[in-house]
Amino acid sequence: MISTSDILRGKVLIVDDQEANVLLLERVLGGAGYDSIMSTRDPTEVCELHLKNHYDLILLDLQMPGLDGFQVMERLKEIKPEGYLPVLVITAQPGHKLRALQAGARDFIGKPFELPEVLARVHNMLEVRLLHKELHEYNDMLEQRVRERTANLQESYLETIFTMTRAAEYRDVDTGAHVQRIGYYSRMFARMLDLDEEFVDKIFFASPMHDIGKIGIPDKILLKPGGFTPDEWDVMKGHTSMGAKILGTGESPYLKMGAEIALNHHERWDGGGYPNGKRGEAIPLPARIMNICDIYDALRSKRPYKPAFDHAKTVDIILRGDDRTQPGHFDPGLLATFKQNHASFCDIFETYSA
Repeated sequence: MISTSDILRGKVLIVDDQEANVLLLERVLGGAGYDSIMSTRDPTEVCELHLKNHYDLILLDLQMPGLDGFQVMERLKEIKPEGYLPVLVITAQPGHKLRALQAGARDFIGKPFELPEVLARVHNMLEVRLLHKELHEYNDMLEQRVRERTANLQESYLETIFTMTRAAEYRDVDTGAHVQRIGYYSRMFARMLDLDEEFVDKIFFASPMHDIGKIGIPDKILLKPGGFTPDEWDVMKGHTSMGAKILGTGESPYLKMGAEIALNHHERWDGGGYPNGKRGEAIPLPARIMNICDIYDALRSKRPYKPAFDHAKTVDIILRGDDRTQPGHFDPGLLATFKQNHASFCDIFETYSA
């Protein structure tokens, strides 16, 4: 709520080339109790003074030599692009009043002054300006609260992600470093593709949840050192759908992308993957990115059915194929990006290996 004392403390700048007019306005406003009044007879100083002091009201004469009031208002709009000019123009030309309002002035006073009118218009202008500032500050406060709330929600989302990822790690001691690297591979790959930072952020946190569905796979299958029977393989493949169900009920954008990746990261570009045999661009982009990252890391890592391969052999398998992996499994565009940047994958693997 704006009080009379708030209005009397409003900062006022008087701009008039005539000293008599400046002295008269200073005396009238000072006598009415306004205690923050400045003045200048040089219109070229107005913008610099306003940038320094942030006036609540500028009493601006229109008819001045060198730089008239209209030109001053144009310069003020350049330095204060938000569009609010706290300008009360002073003019002896009736035809200038409408032009001044169209130029951005908030009100006008005619010459010669009628002192009660001057005081009334100054009071009203300052009240409106201070209310405008109060509303702007209130909006800033609301925006800050929204930002804080958004940050709190994001923190909660990430805490949920980390908790679920840790739960998956406890099922398999080899998983921890793998899921950490997956996040870094995916983020790096998304940036190589010039995807926006929102996508980059989401895939960094979503991709480590790709195997969260393994929580529901029995230990006798998940930790089996040898190959799977057909029935066991069917159970194992179910981790994709199970992961999507675990993550798919949340509203978090990270969980939504995580569910998309969990369901589709074993699909293949040529349609030979699982669980739904999707092919080509029917496979969501995050899952296509994740597919290459996951295969690279799996080949570099020791598994019950294979030793760990070095970087050169891993790249050769991805680009040329072997009895399990073929180039046709991957999005050709992503494969070309991998071919050009595969050394960066090696850097991440070596940096984040347990």
